[in-house]
Amino acid sequence: MQQGNQTTPSGQITERIIQGDACVAEGAEWLAQAEPRFAHALALTGPLPLRLRPDGFDQLLSAIVSQQVSVASARAIWGRLQEAGLTSPGAILGKSVEDLRAEGLSRQKATYALALAEAGIDFTALRDMPTDEVIKTLVAVKGIGIWTAEIYAMFSLGRADVFAPGDLALQESAKVLFELEERPKDRALRQMAEVWSPWRSVAARLLWAYYRVDKNREGVA
Repeated sequence: MQQGNQTTPSGQITERIIQGDACVAEGAEWLAQAEPRFAHALALTGPLPLRLRPDGFDQLLSAIVSQQVSVASARAIWGRLQEAGLTSPGAILGKSVEDLRAEGLSRQKATYALALAEAGIDFTALRDMPTDEVIKTLVAVKGIGIWTAEIYAMFSLGRADVFAPGDLALQESAKVLFELEERPKDRALRQMAEVWSPWRSVAARLLWAYYRVDKNREGVA
């Protein structure tokens, strides 16, 4: 596993990259040793999922499709885009907003899809960029917020030390696990997560897993 959080003289990143289950297990063990509450959570959740997925244009387009709609609706719309061959920059650029709306996208999301296609992001180059540069590049595109950029860095690029404090499930899980009086907002949770470095993305996996365990324990689907 790559170590550190710097760049080499050639500019290539040396951040920790999660490449398999062993990396997640290493991070989980570190967190459990550093924080007793994480040890408690891990005992309840068991081994954490890898959750890695491919990188590239279609992953971000899929994230845009999924914004503020149900999982079922997102899958249905994404399926229509796939059937129409509209999952690449070239294909999207060949369509108008109305064309994209005809495939199920809202006017706003159709505009975002076109903005992403027009951005000309070099997705291969993102693999070698420091995480803060990755996020800066992505949020410059209309329709991509900090949460989407952090999730992309976490799961499509495998960055081990990125967190997504704007995620409501992470906020609620942290509230329960750390017995906080109220759900921590983005800024508070970001500060809280600083001590979980260099394994913040594993901490996120653990908090998500604990959130599901806690909800099941309450009898909530």
